[in-house]
Amino acid sequence: MPQTSALLTVMIAAARKAGRALARDFGEVENLQVSKKGPADFVSAADLRAEQILFDELSKARPGYGFLMEERGEVPGTDKTNRFIVDPLDGTLNFLHGLPHFAISLALEREGRLVAGVVYDVAKDELFWAEHGHGAYLKDRRLRVAARSDLKTAIIATGIPFHGAGDYPLFAAELERLAPNVAGVRRWGVASLDLAYVAAGRFDGYWERGLKPWDIAAGAVIVREAGGFARELDGGDFMQTGAVLASNESLFAPLQKALRRQ
Repeated sequence: MPQTSALLTVMIAAARKAGRALARDFGEVENLQVSKKGPADFVSAADLRAEQILFDELSKARPGYGFLMEERGEVPGTDKTNRFIVDPLDGTLNFLHGLPHFAISLALEREGRLVAGVVYDVAKDELFWAEHGHGAYLKDRRLRVAARSDLKTAIIATGIPFHGAGDYPLFAAELERLAPNVAGVRRWGVASLDLAYVAAGRFDGYWERGLKPWDIAAGAVIVREAGGFARELDGGDFMQTGAVLASNESLFAPLQKALRRQ
């Protein structure tokens, strides 16, 4: 593995430790599918266990840092300049159904700027990581966004608003405009991994609205350090609006033109 900073070493170690707990819990999900009670309560417990491990490991290594976490929300620290942004289980629905596509997403925000990110695909043991100014990596391989410049050859990932949440008519209109002009559209249900896959050149672009900061933060750092763009769809701040678009430089403008609110 390339030389990592002390900060990245801490973040990677915490992600791997929490990942081991999630992997054990994931091994039990198949058995729970047939129970009358169902696996939902178990998955919630798995989520909380992973978050507790991340909180404990990161707090021990970086006392005073604040947290923004999916389950427990904002946890202020005595150090007001540094904040970890944590999603202990991105892809809960996949996990719930025994689908081996979910991740731990962990970012560091320093003085309001995202400076480091780790996305750990537990089931496949793929660890994506990046630090501002030092590049993005999958394990020990340097990542670069794909070089495609024609939308007609591009695979674009997205997320679909689920029942009772999000603006489905807006999504449907965006999809109708974009789908005929690209090679394919994919929906895998894990925002952090969609972003990491853009960084790795597996997807050529990704857009979604209605996300939370912990869904986007780590993946955005990884895309940017892989030479790509990760920005707010309509020109604002995705940490506030939850609307993100990521791609290489060539595809960003045509994607944004197709997807921006009309």
